[in-house]
Amino acid sequence: MTRKEIKVFIESQDLESPIVLADGLDSGFIGISTEEDTPRAVYSVDKCINELAEQMSKEEASEYFWFNVAGAGGKGFPIYIFTPDDGKSPYD
Repeated sequence: MTRKEIKVFIESQDLESPIVLADGLDSGFIGISTEEDTPRAVYSVDKCINELAEQMSKEEASEYFWFNVAGAGGKGFPIYIFTPDDGKSPYD
């Protein structure tokens, strides 16, 4: 998704509080969590690392992600989850 598509999606949800988005990781955005008082953006760990790996090695991208992206936190910050590969079953 593009940042514009993400913003349109969020606006269509009619939420009462703003959603914090991760900078530069739009392709990793997969939805919104509403399990807590403050809704939060949800991102795929693998998709985020793959997007970062377009600018650095996969190892550097993984290290950068865990230290600088997932390691940052606070109220309303995004949630990062593991997801199956696009269309691939983990059982194949």
